[in-house]
Amino acid sequence: MKRFLIEKENRLDKEIASLENDFSREAIQRMIKEQKILVNGKPTKASYKTSIGDIVTIEETEPVEIELKPQEIPINIIYEDDDILIVNKEKGMVVHPGNGNPDKTLANAVAAHCKGSLSGIGGKIRPGIVHRIDKDTSGLVIIAKNDIAHINLSNQIQKRKVKKTYMALVRGVIKENEATINMPIGRSSKDRKKMAVSKTGKEAITHFKVLNRFDGYTFIEVNIETGRTHQIRVHMAEIGYPIVGDEVYSNGKNPFGVEGQMLHAAKLEFKHPKTGETMSFEAKLPQYFIDIIRKLEQK
Repeated sequence: MKRFLIEKENRLDKEIASLENDFSREAIQRMIKEQKILVNGKPTKASYKTSIGDIVTIEETEPVEIELKPQEIPINIIYEDDDILIVNKEKGMVVHPGNGNPDKTLANAVAAHCKGSLSGIGGKIRPGIVHRIDKDTSGLVIIAKNDIAHINLSNQIQKRKVKKTYMALVRGVIKENEATINMPIGRSSKDRKKMAVSKTGKEAITHFKVLNRFDGYTFIEVNIETGRTHQIRVHMAEIGYPIVGDEVYSNGKNPFGVEGQMLHAAKLEFKHPKTGETMSFEAKLPQYFIDIIRKLEQK
């Protein structure tokens, strides 16, 4: 049984999501409904507004062996051939099954689309998954359809040959037109569910440049040399410009009411695993992101 002492007022499901990164918001809402999550020893609703001093308990269940089931879930395919599949993942979709997310993931959708023709290197629940992006980060993901493609793409990522470009809206007005953040990232010593800048962490390098400045916000383009967990989110929060909507690393106001960070994997560039040809793909910003940028431009 896990216990948490609540230190701020918030919706119950949102507060638990900020404390327990292993569970999706959907999984948390289901657990609340099943009365596996209690407040002060009593069942309640996901919309319950927590009070400072509330004690939340989460019933820990035995881990269940996850089997990947092909599921007919619509996905936005940008490109496909015999070796690779490029998908523009929507915000809110988990890349592969895990604790609290047994299905309805990108891996489930891809398994149905490719009908078993995927690399097996990632194991039973991650077939074809070469790399991942966070649940609430939208954008481009590469899927390998065979082992040779998977090994080749993994090597390109390891050697920093895959160029990944993101778009983000951050709180605060950045003065520099462009900069590089070189700070190691590791597991937080204060909260093992979070990542943090740490002297004992692994090398993490993030480059960013300003695309537009608004009243209290900055729209930036980000390139990462390394692919540490939550790298962009941790780095931007560390220098004082957290990503809008980030419920884990921002802890600030969210006047736009977005759920999850405004971070989009917009561009990918790499060499085709079979032909060696340079491949470049782009995915436009989600509509909600575009609408918020337009509102800021009009101010």
